Amino acid sequence: MASLTLTLVVVALVAACYGRFDPLQHSGPASPYFDAPSQYGIAPSTPAQCVVDRAAYIVRHGSRFPEPGSYAGWQALFAKLQNASYTARGPLSFLPSWVPPVDDAPHQPLYLSATGAREGFDLGVDLRKRYRFTPGGQNFTVWAAGQQRVVDTATYFVQGYLSQGNYASAPARNRGIIVSMPDSVNYTFAASLTPSSGCPAYKSGDTSAKAADFRGTYQGKIARRLNRYLDGLTLNASDVGVMQDLCGFQVEVDGDTRFCEIFEEDEWKDYEYAHDLNYYYGSGPGNPYSATVGYPWVRAVTDLLASNSSDATGNSTGNGAVPPPLIMSFTHDNNLPPVVSALGLWNTSLFRGVYPLSTTHPDPRRTFRSSYLVSFRGYVALERLSCDPRAPSSFSAVKHRSGQVSPAPGRSADARQYVRIRINNAVVPVPGCASGPGSSCALGAFAEYVRRRGADAGDFVERCGLGDVKNATGTLDIFTQAHSQDAQTYALLAPQPYAVLP
Repeated sequence: MASLTLTLVVVALVAACYGRFDPLQHSGPASPYFDAPSQYGIAPSTPAQCVVDRAAYIVRHGSRFPEPGSYAGWQALFAKLQNASYTARGPLSFLPSWVPPVDDAPHQPLYLSATGAREGFDLGVDLRKRYRFTPGGQNFTVWAAGQQRVVDTATYFVQGYLSQGNYASAPARNRGIIVSMPDSVNYTFAASLTPSSGCPAYKSGDTSAKAADFRGTYQGKIARRLNRYLDGLTLNASDVGVMQDLCGFQVEVDGDTRFCEIFEEDEWKDYEYAHDLNYYYGSGPGNPYSATVGYPWVRAVTDLLASNSSDATGNSTGNGAVPPPLIMSFTHDNNLPPVVSALGLWNTSLFRGVYPLSTTHPDPRRTFRSSYLVSFRGYVALERLSCDPRAPSSFSAVKHRSGQVSPAPGRSADARQYVRIRINNAVVPVPGCASGPGSSCALGAFAEYVRRRGADAGDFVERCGLGDVKNATGTLDIFTQAHSQDAQTYALLAPQPYAVLP
């Protein structure tokens, strides 16, 4: 608990140190979770005359230790720093004593850090308080791709969501069920929370190498600036890339901010833009197959938002299932940009020349920002709002009848339904459909918008080149099937039952 509190304090201190500019909010996929700022001036709070009565989230796993490839870069930097005799001054004076923040190398790479566990838990607490969908003691179902860090994030989310008392004497109550499935495989196609792996054509549309070309325009300059603080050692462009990655990673692993402090604001903006290019052209709107692989999730949850059938727990009847009003899907970073593409977001502008993203000059008017989407525990959320025709006035008189609870906002007989999208908490309006409360879109209009987006995304099987594959599917059915044969789902129980030590 002390280490988690320290991390929170460190993140706050980094923000305070940098005033209005915080490198941890410009580190792309290495950013610990933060609420994204509004790019459209829309308050993220639920409008006063509305209540959220259904929601669907797709969430990246929480903060983690580095993947093996990235960890190899950390080890190479450490070896370079230790196998030379040199003098380091000023902001680099810590380099001779720096060691990689991994003390269990055979296990930690790829797995959640303590910060990632807290991020999952905090999201569970936040959504339990935000929506109040699940009565006390009832069970709750979530869905997760099968890699350990994703399942662990889902587990910590469930623990936070259900952390409202001790049910040790009633072991069948207040339990979480995680419906998991094979992760990043090529045989479940669209019936997956990692569907890009099941689309053979997807890789042909990935031009994320443009990010590497952009990095070549600034990393060498940074290295030359930093080398003024070194005698007997020369940093190169690759070292700079590793050191900038270490800002976000080291803060979330052990709270060390020193790598955050050696780079200037413009250098952080270039670093962030390289990540923007990587995701925009790799898995986002710049990949022509991105919307194709993101659409099955969008269509599945839109059908649920348009339906009036739900169960607080996600109970099963035969092989059919009635999903809860809160649909939680846990996955990896590269599976969020396709959802943005399928929804038609962050790829249009009132200004000419913003999209497609320039590979040489960042445009500050762009809305596509990797840090605002694929930060650790980043998410895309669709909320269904039930809204009264008018917002209540603080001067209105409310008449109460004895023994009757007055209807809450959004519960009146003439309430209407709308949909609103939030990305890392910030509201992102549906293009051409934002006239409802809080810049929401009327439910019927949103369903029609998604139908039209499906025509743009194309048929998954056809566009992915799977027409000759017998069992290929373009449908995601995991939310309405207790066991999806297409997705090869299996159920896990979380939190784990109490057990008496021998």
